[in-house]
Amino acid sequence: MRALTVLLLVCLSSFSAEKNTPVAKIELKKYAGTWYSLYSIPTIFDKGSRETTTRYTLNSEGYYDVLTTYKKPGDESVYSRKSKMFPSEKGQNGELKAQFIWPIKVDYWIIELANDYSYVVVGHPEHKFLFIMSRSQKMPKNTYDEIVARCKAKGYEVSKLTSQQH
Repeated sequence: MRALTVLLLVCLSSFSAEKNTPVAKIELKKYAGTWYSLYSIPTIFDKGSRETTTRYTLNSEGYYDVLTTYKKPGDESVYSRKSKMFPSEKGQNGELKAQFIWPIKVDYWIIELANDYSYVVVGHPEHKFLFIMSRSQKMPKNTYDEIVARCKAKGYEVSKLTSQQH
């Protein structure tokens, strides 16, 4: 009986959660363009925002100029915020750094990216935020459900996901 218990514990420990890691490779030019933030575990700066759209423009210096537009709760005005996004010094993997205020840079990990670049999932090494973004304002429910399941397996508190109301 003891051997069976040990065997069961070994088997259960091998079914650990997926690792929260950035994707191995991104094509910087393909990633550029407009992304619609559909669902998020927001940062303190994003709480309550809706209809968020982000445009990444790859400049000649090798980083992205970023323009984020959004609406605030109960307000139909469109607000914007500029920032920069820096690719990893390790190469073209999904480990980027966002800079909203110089000189502070924040981890911005692409943890999932569709082969056709139709959607992306952005996370953080410490699970501080999560963004599910798409090239269009809608995403099939089954795609969303599958992404959420994978994010949960990576340790994200998916119950905190909120809709961006596109």
